[in-house]
Amino acid sequence: MQTQTCRRSPQTTNATDAIAMKRDRRDTEKGRTRVDLFEYQARDLFAKHGVPVLAGEVIDTPEAARAVTERLGGKSVVKAQVKVGGRGKAGGVKLADSGDDAVEKAGQILGMDIKGHTVHKVMIAELAPEIAEEYYVSYLLDRTNRTFLCIASVEGGMDIEEVAANRPEAVAKIAVDANAGVTPEKAREIVEAAKFPADVADKIADVLQTLWKTFVAEDALLVEVNPLAKVASGDILALDGKVSLDANADFRQPEHEALEDKDAANPLEAAAKAKGLNYVKLDGEVGIIGNGAGLVMSTLDVVAYAGENHGGVKPANFLDIGGGASAEVMANGLEIILGDPDVKSVFVNVFGGITACDEVANGIVQALELLSSKGEEVTKPLVVRLDGNNAELGRKILSDANHPLVQRVDTMDGAADKAAELAAAK
Repeated sequence: MQTQTCRRSPQTTNATDAIAMKRDRRDTEKGRTRVDLFEYQARDLFAKHGVPVLAGEVIDTPEAARAVTERLGGKSVVKAQVKVGGRGKAGGVKLADSGDDAVEKAGQILGMDIKGHTVHKVMIAELAPEIAEEYYVSYLLDRTNRTFLCIASVEGGMDIEEVAANRPEAVAKIAVDANAGVTPEKAREIVEAAKFPADVADKIADVLQTLWKTFVAEDALLVEVNPLAKVASGDILALDGKVSLDANADFRQPEHEALEDKDAANPLEAAAKAKGLNYVKLDGEVGIIGNGAGLVMSTLDVVAYAGENHGGVKPANFLDIGGGASAEVMANGLEIILGDPDVKSVFVNVFGGITACDEVANGIVQALELLSSKGEEVTKPLVVRLDGNNAELGRKILSDANHPLVQRVDTMDGAADKAAELAAAK
């Protein structure tokens, strides 16, 4: 039997950290984005792939709860749809004994604030049969060990983070080879490692295989069922679920676009996505533009470090314009960053490779002209660092342009410090 414990590092994710990270809306490592689904969306994906779930419908008005509850047999569970845990403790999950009661309960929940999340939708779910036992299962990406991980426990129905912290022996962590997947043998290994009762072992193994198929088919970063319940009849049901999708797989998952919560999306991120830019909004004051995810991540680090000397100034975003820094691409990037009211200065950090620095410099000059012609005057200082292929020519182009808001600094650390200084002075 192969079990796995991951090393703990501030830059990587161990198994317990991965459970906690599932609730993050965005993961900015190397520009990667994840899309967390509402419970009702996770339920629908589970049903699509054959994971056993109860019936349920999502509504956004109290009155709609009556008809749904009546279709479900006259009783239901009214569940707040927010992307945060602790709904039950906050009063966001209520039992309804009739259609009228469901209307009342839905009215109480809609509009609630649960840990800073406003409830705009509720799911009216079929009332579960009597629950005998509650378990936990999930699959997730284990970045530290560059593999996938199954986490399983017979102590479900509560915060798995607490179980992992207080009773680590009750949480099984089993590596899953991406090439082999969850075979019947692997499913049995997970069942044995988590010590699932013998009377449900076969059914749990079936669910584990189906859940893995869901994980792979949907290009997920996380699928979680808590609780996975054994009911009085002996059946196994997924009563609650969480799913995080890898947005990098959108090109082969076009139907996932409909699952995004566009109302809650950051407007700058939405605008950047519409322009085909790899942009993630952060909480800071220095706008960042770079070519290549690795360079941008390094730029975030040096700006954060430099900002410690200037009142705690931090990076305002991740923006990778890729290898082709044309005037249009540069203009689109600047337009997004300059549209962020939190941004006080911009750091353009480019290493010329296939796209030479002179092309990038011309792109910056033309981008500023293009924005000006559109009536979008640039009023925030830009610090530009060029290195690599044709760097000297690129620097000359910027110097000759002599734009009043553009400062050229030739080292990465020096440019980061200048950008942080300018942001702090605003």
